[in-house]
Amino acid sequence: MKNLLERINDSSNYIKKKIDIQPKIGLILGSGLGTLANEVKNKTSINYEDIPNFSVSTVKGHEGKLVIGELEGKEVVAMQGRFHYYEGYSMEDITFPVRVMKKLGVELILVTNACGGMNKELYPGALMIIEDHINFTGDNPLIGSNYEELGPRFPDMSRAYDKEMIELAEKVSEKLEIKTEKGVYAAISGPNYLSRAELKMLRKVGGDTVGMSTVPEVIVANHSGLKVLGISCVTDMAIAEEIESISHEQVVEVANKTRPKFIKLVKGIINEVTL
Repeated sequence: MKNLLERINDSSNYIKKKIDIQPKIGLILGSGLGTLANEVKNKTSINYEDIPNFSVSTVKGHEGKLVIGELEGKEVVAMQGRFHYYEGYSMEDITFPVRVMKKLGVELILVTNACGGMNKELYPGALMIIEDHINFTGDNPLIGSNYEELGPRFPDMSRAYDKEMIELAEKVSEKLEIKTEKGVYAAISGPNYLSRAELKMLRKVGGDTVGMSTVPEVIVANHSGLKVLGISCVTDMAIAEEIESISHEQVVEVANKTRPKFIKLVKGIINEVTL
């Protein structure tokens, strides 16, 4: 069985043969947000199932394609749908695309998600720039053998989200007159939505939003030396005292309604990024 380094090389070499650019920006597009990949120009689309060692996205709203091309004049590689821990994949599996992006030449990862809002100042349709995170998945993608070629044994996560990129995102949102919030994203394993007691706990320890993705990818991106910007789309309010029944279909519906301003914001940020 091939080790992680060999599998990264196999995947990146396969992709490189399909493209003639070196993307600098990586996009991970969450539930209902994958249509941003349709805006990529001069693109090459590759199904996940065709890429050696890639997993297959099984969740509704995740197309399962890697899209490489130009967006706002920048060369990008976009994950049109991601992998989740609750799908039965390992932490190494769900973060593997980040490793491959790094190998392709990516320097910045822009990661998005749909999530529940626990802070009463938030609301369905809000866009929250992630300042920090809490890992409540019960696992970590860096457990196991460490390859110094990929990153240090004990990476620092005290500044997991790039301060300059957060400031740029705020500047762009103000320029485009798109209201944004800032806060802490708490990641759980899923696939169930949380109980009232669990929501109370996460809110008390500092979580503003809660979701089932993003943090493992951000950990690996930092381990890989990549800059990270995270943006959450709040699709429902997960406040223990007020919570109502929620379904994935409702999550996707709100994400779809929020999509135009989300796409406008992300494109505006990419337009002004300098790497």
